[in-house]
Amino acid sequence: MSAYESETRDLKSLETDVDAALNPAEADGIFRDSRECAGLLLVVGGLLLSPPAPRPKK
Repeated sequence: MSAYESETRDLKSLETDVDAALNPAEADGIFRDSRECAGLLLVVGGLLLSPPAPRPKK
C-alpha cells in the first residue's frame, strides 16, 4: 500500500465523518409543533407568575 492510497482512504473516511456531522439522521421521537410549544409555555409561565396561596393567620 502506497502513501497515496493511505491518504486517499483517510480523506474518504474524513469526508464521511464530516457528511455525517453536517447531516445527522433525525432522531426518533415525539416532535411538537410551534403552537403546542407556545401553549405549553403560556401555561407554565402562568403557573410560575400566579400569586402564592394565602396563608392562614395564626
